[in-house]
Amino acid sequence: MRKLVYYVGVSLDGYIAGPSGEYDFYPFDAEMAAWISAEYPEFVPSHVRPHAGMAVDEANKRCDTVVMGRGTYEPALSIGVTSPYAHMKQYVVSSTLGPVDDPAVEVVERDPVEFVRGLKRADGSDIWLAGGGKLAAELLGEIDEMIIKSYPVVAGGGVSAFSGTFRPTLFTPAQRKEFGNGAQVTWFTRA
Repeated sequence: MRKLVYYVGVSLDGYIAGPSGEYDFYPFDAEMAAWISAEYPEFVPSHVRPHAGMAVDEANKRCDTVVMGRGTYEPALSIGVTSPYAHMKQYVVSSTLGPVDDPAVEVVERDPVEFVRGLKRADGSDIWLAGGGKLAAELLGEIDEMIIKSYPVVAGGGVSAFSGTFRPTLFTPAQRKEFGNGAQVTWFTRA
């Protein structure tokens, strides 16, 4: 069965973005960017790949599908990119977005839990949960693995990695990698 993998960057205080969706406060590290591009090419947006020294059609290594909330999708829309991950099957979970004028992106207006369960039963590679915090909280019971990029910065407010009801869920750290900018990537599996 396919896994749902929540891959996301977080501040020390657990925010994935600022109050207006900002994420440019995370310290940049060229070594970390190169590592991400090499290890997880599917997580690099299609329109960013040439700027990262990658081929637009670079093969995915782990995931072939991305599920994201409206807040995660809108930054691409704001710059005219309707298909930010053209190298993957793309789903945007939103009851307010409406149809997107791009056949490569499907808007999901129904229950995200049942939808993701269906994706997990279908053939294919793993599924990347790209965010945001409300969607991650709704899908917490379906998350099989987390890859958390933890940056050494306190945001003080913004979009929480999980914005939902109190539901303690145990994960086990499996591996950790550190970078020169003080960031760490930690892999967690469901306990």
